[in-house]
Amino acid sequence: MAEVTLNEVRKSYGAADIIHGVDLEINDGEFVVLVGPSGCGKSTLLRMIAGLETITGGEVRIGGRVVNNLDPKDRDIAMVFQNYALYPHMTVATNMGFSLEHRGAGKAEIAERVKWAADILGLGPLLERYPRQLSGGQRQRVAMGRAIVRDPQVFLFDEPLSNLDAKLRVVMRAEIKGLHQKLRTTTIYVTHDQVEAMTMADKIVVLNGGRVEQVGAPLALYDQPANQFVAGFIGSPAMNFLVGEITAQGFAAPGVLLPLADGAAPLAGTRAVYGVRPEGFALDDTGVPAEILLVEPMGSETQVTMMLGGTRVIGVFRERVSLAPGATIRLRIDAEAIHLFSADGSRRLT
Repeated sequence: MAEVTLNEVRKSYGAADIIHGVDLEINDGEFVVLVGPSGCGKSTLLRMIAGLETITGGEVRIGGRVVNNLDPKDRDIAMVFQNYALYPHMTVATNMGFSLEHRGAGKAEIAERVKWAADILGLGPLLERYPRQLSGGQRQRVAMGRAIVRDPQVFLFDEPLSNLDAKLRVVMRAEIKGLHQKLRTTTIYVTHDQVEAMTMADKIVVLNGGRVEQVGAPLALYDQPANQFVAGFIGSPAMNFLVGEITAQGFAAPGVLLPLADGAAPLAGTRAVYGVRPEGFALDDTGVPAEILLVEPMGSETQVTMMLGGTRVIGVFRERVSLAPGATIRLRIDAEAIHLFSADGSRRLT
């Protein structure tokens, strides 16, 4: 196991800058998730750590060693890809042991390591099968097994669950997290799915346009997003935003006056963005009016799309409620759920 350090890491393709001076400290044994929208540079950054992309500028260290100019095979990392990358003509056992064979390990050592990994991942009964005889989830476990037999310092996962159906993604998410808890190997995991990031990570790195927007524990990013981008990306359904002005009476958005949390009074007269998470709304006869546009019962909760003033918002109500489109309801907004951002969304105000 090892720590991973990125210092002013940059990547350019000709005149196009893709990664803009990323600094990042990943501690020994941490599970770190790189998350962000498509095209934000997260997979490029992972491939630079792996040695599959050259580094235009800056420094990558693994276990204190600068690896900028080392080949992937010399970095003591193991990578699990989105498409599994299994050899179709090899059995599960041969696929898992191939990297050890390539490094000159003896047959006895390979068999021992393959059995150890297969026991951890529940692959024992499948060792003599071929990839075409496996389900998607089984193939992903084989790809993971091939990585862990090498006992690397760092695991790298590049969107490994994106080819699986929704139910299997949940199962495999738990398996990968459980594997990390057993092995405690430093892990860097790339995904565009913020639910995966929230449920799996010790630490989340939110990327946008090749820059780091915020780094922190999942709940820290959820409760204290540094800017509007992070606030809108972390959480499902996404945070609601209303544009307006902070006044002594409350937040004046088009067609509605919203409550403010304590501490906002000194900002009176400031143009701002008002953020409230969907679960921050509650039904209350004394609250602000909202028109119901869509009701989506989801079993344990009800998701309601509403028009609040001149803005379309989503509320999530944990209790079962009888609501109909076209009706007007009144909403109380939990003061703890209110977030204020600068008018351009670049920073948090409270």
